[in-house]
Amino acid sequence: MKVPEPLLPKAWAVPREFRERLGDDVGRQRVMQAEGHLLLVLHAPPAPGQDLRLGRLYWRDPQGQWKPVAMAHNEHPVGELLDQYEAAIEALDQQEEDAEGARDYFDILTALNPLLRSCHNLYAVLQEARQAVKEDRGLILLRDRAYALNRRAELLQQDAKNTLDFVIARQAEEQADAARGQAKAAHRLNVLAALFFPVATLTA
Repeated sequence: MKVPEPLLPKAWAVPREFRERLGDDVGRQRVMQAEGHLLLVLHAPPAPGQDLRLGRLYWRDPQGQWKPVAMAHNEHPVGELLDQYEAAIEALDQQEEDAEGARDYFDILTALNPLLRSCHNLYAVLQEARQAVKEDRGLILLRDRAYALNRRAELLQQDAKNTLDFVIARQAEEQADAARGQAKAAHRLNVLAALFFPVATLTA
């Protein structure tokens, strides 16, 4: 049986407590604190139909240095994760603009609901981290970005849900109108038949 890889890189000089508290799976998004160290256990943006959450771990040492190092120059590593959330929300926002029918809006909500939950938990973690390390201004900026993303996802969800409800109501109304039209046509045929058959009988 293959031994799972540890979630924390072996080269990270984190407190032993962090490694003991982490299981084989990333688990929920949360903050860990010990000996002046801070560990953020976060999730990557969930893809549609993805049940297993992919973990993103970020460590801040007592000197304020973060690992892993950001790929982009002068970018915060957690900021790059927020960029991924922003891109995911932007894609769903564009999908919502292009949507035409109830199925389209249902697909948007199906993809958006887990993303919104992840955004909400991400914001909560960054808020807790900001309170834990009040002197780190970078955490304030990250927390504010996470709040803005969470709010944007909430508004997109509400807009998509309202539009879906309207589309369903309109389709139901159109079906009701069609049914009333068919009923009127059937009534006219019955009236014509009631008049025609007696005349036809007398003529015969």
